[in-house]
Amino acid sequence: MVRISSNYMVRRYQNDLNALDQTKSKLMEQGDGSKLHRPSDNSVDYSRFLRYDVSEGENDRYQSSVQAGLSWMNSTQTSLSAMEDIQKTFKAKTIQGANDDKDEKSSDWPAIAREMKANIEQIVSLGNTQLGDRYIFSGQADLKQPFTMSSEADLKKRGVTKTLDDRQTAFFTSASDNDSADFLHQMLSLEGSDGNTYYMNTLTGNVYTKEFVQEGYKDLIAKGYKTEAEAIAAGETTFVGNVAGVTKGSGFIKDNFKNTGELSTAAGKGENWSNTAAVAGVTLKFSYVRQQIVTYQGDMRYISMVKQNGSTEPSADTVNKTGLDIFGRDLFDDKNSGYADTPSGTAMVNNMLTVYAKTKACDAHWLSSDGVSLADAANQVTLQAHTETGSRSGLYTDMKNILTDHKENITRDITTATGTDVAELATKMMQQQTIMSMSLSMGARILPLSLVDYLR
Repeated sequence: MVRISSNYMVRRYQNDLNALDQTKSKLMEQGDGSKLHRPSDNSVDYSRFLRYDVSEGENDRYQSSVQAGLSWMNSTQTSLSAMEDIQKTFKAKTIQGANDDKDEKSSDWPAIAREMKANIEQIVSLGNTQLGDRYIFSGQADLKQPFTMSSEADLKKRGVTKTLDDRQTAFFTSASDNDSADFLHQMLSLEGSDGNTYYMNTLTGNVYTKEFVQEGYKDLIAKGYKTEAEAIAAGETTFVGNVAGVTKGSGFIKDNFKNTGELSTAAGKGENWSNTAAVAGVTLKFSYVRQQIVTYQGDMRYISMVKQNGSTEPSADTVNKTGLDIFGRDLFDDKNSGYADTPSGTAMVNNMLTVYAKTKACDAHWLSSDGVSLADAANQVTLQAHTETGSRSGLYTDMKNILTDHKENITRDITTATGTDVAELATKMMQQQTIMSMSLSMGARILPLSLVDYLR
């Protein structure tokens, strides 16, 4: 027969009582709504919780990124929308100036020019829009003000171009040269010593009379020639001369002009360039207009704000627009100018300044033939940038909704893995309290008395 000592009974009772108290404490912990406070509570559910917690953290980061991207694009769209409205007004003023019912003494010219200048200054100001302390059109150099306009007291000599319409482009440009500019096809304007204006194709060096580029080519089209190449092959004469050494990618533009169109001052270059060999008996120089110049100090790199889990897609996650995007390129910095990797970022706004300078000079003929085309092209470039931003903003809005739904799913999963059933917890707590009370009562009756009890 085994004898059970009183000390053993006491220790066993204390162990059982401590176990009951520990169980009760764990139930008390679950009163905060979570049944998991340490891995040992439920290792399977705890591992699930850790996975869900990581997913929730990622989702929160993506939502923050998407919201930041939407804020950036909303600011961009607001600025671009305002630019478009101003450019439409600018075009209307250009058309008004192109009407030849005013003479040079008319008071309308200065008024139109002043409004144009105000329009351009507003556009430059919008180009310097900030979100917080970051400039939204500066690329990744977003702490640097992107656009600066030279003063009226510091006029630059900027080359003049001949902007081709769709019909002229189709005739003078071969299929292989259709990438010569992003939005414009232009020829370089030259002034002859005979007082005439000539135009040069900077891809071939061919020099044309002003009359042929504006009207004469139409006669060849009427004969059935769709392109200049077809006309030349048939023995027709199109150009009056050729500037030697000028071919596609030859760097002729880069040698003589800055990427903003400003004439170089180097010896024998730019404003000091002349050619007496291209057209017999005629010395050719670059046509130019004295005007203000806008320069771009930002870069052409994009800011990406990742909007979804998975591999990063910088091109799909881009939220900003650079100077190149909103003001495009022209003859002076297009793909064949020699500035393919260093566009000015200000082509269209500088073209608008050329239009302003010509309006100030009361040149209605130039405005009607080139000014309206340049004003319209400036608006089209900005419109395209606005359209692209709007489309990208729509994708981010859709992704924001998806991430919100995903967040709800993750929260539901976390609740399933860690949440406490309140009714069940209350029942268990009552059970443990009852057992604890009964244990204490029973212990008081059956535990052996100690020496202290006898001494009482």
